[in-house]
Amino acid sequence: MTAAGERQLTALSELAGLVAAGATRRSQLAAATGLSRAAVAQRVDLLIGKGLLVETGTVATERGRPPLTLQLASHASVVGAVDLGATHSTVAVAELGGAVLAEATEDLDINAGPKTVLTRLHEQLGRLLAAAGHPPEHVRAIGIGVPGPVEASTGTVIRPPIMRGWDGYRVPEFFAGRYDAPVLVDNDVNMMALGEYAQRPDTAHLMYVKVGTGIGCGIVSGGAVHRGASGAAGDIGHIRVPGQEDVPCHCGNTGCVEAVASGAAIAARLREAGLPVASVADVVRLVAAGDPAARRQVRLAAQRIGEVLASLVSFWNPDTIVLGGNIASLHDDLLADIRAAVYRRALPLATRTVTIETTLLGRRAGIEGARRRAVDHLLSPEGIARMLER
Repeated sequence: MTAAGERQLTALSELAGLVAAGATRRSQLAAATGLSRAAVAQRVDLLIGKGLLVETGTVATERGRPPLTLQLASHASVVGAVDLGATHSTVAVAELGGAVLAEATEDLDINAGPKTVLTRLHEQLGRLLAAAGHPPEHVRAIGIGVPGPVEASTGTVIRPPIMRGWDGYRVPEFFAGRYDAPVLVDNDVNMMALGEYAQRPDTAHLMYVKVGTGIGCGIVSGGAVHRGASGAAGDIGHIRVPGQEDVPCHCGNTGCVEAVASGAAIAARLREAGLPVASVADVVRLVAAGDPAARRQVRLAAQRIGEVLASLVSFWNPDTIVLGGNIASLHDDLLADIRAAVYRRALPLATRTVTIETTLLGRRAGIEGARRRAVDHLLSPEGIARMLER
């Protein structure tokens, strides 16, 4: 592609992004970009012609002809969003502007294998599209979060610890021919981080820490998910906790924070103490009921997680840490000890402005992140280029 073509795509992406952020008038776009009104008009008309933007209605003005209002298209453009867990899937169809048109959650077993699971997702998405009154041709992008490591550039699942039969599977290839749309696949915690980031306009550098059956982390900086060189960034569950070298982890090492402080680890210790705990949900139930042994184990886990986070705060210097997952719902028993460990261990300069809080979106963080991932790609220069080829 020529340099002029790349500049054109960048300008189109910038205009679409401004409309997504709330700009409603062509004059606002011209002021924000420095482009002439004629250049803005030419580009906006192109985006309207391709079905990405619409210009409808009027807004009140003191004088002159009321201008039309720009917004992301919804009549012929939607995105699919999928939050895939170990035992469930949530699928949604949403407008580009964020409104969810249809959504459903179903039980499934991730270990049934990629073809079985993805066939279920495809069928579920088809039913939701029909319920929302949209044919498959209206799908412009699909975001999918999965509970395992992913090579995001290709959507390939890489050596997942709990997804039997998925290693090396390229998820987008399953949907090829079913939808004329890019399929963006990422680790579920990265999707959750992206969803939470969007709820905090004053945040620049965010760490989303999921504390559930396992422990994972998603990192968003400047609006972009940080994945590292090979997609392994944020895998904090296998950082070693000092003094726990005798505790084996499923990764093959010992003393990992996931092995000593995750929901599964807490549940195992409570079972050893003779309590009726079969799952993380039982841990939450016991703590909510005031069980002293369960509360003690959660607080101990919080201290160990806080020690790991203290090192990360000094190293990366985030301004916001968000705690999510089933165990994070016990915020009164978790937040205080995590904060204490971070403030005690991390450098004062790094902790001076950091905020540590629980999720705003709760269980919706993953599906919202998947939706935003799809829309962000659609509005990117790469997504705009694909749209122009349609």
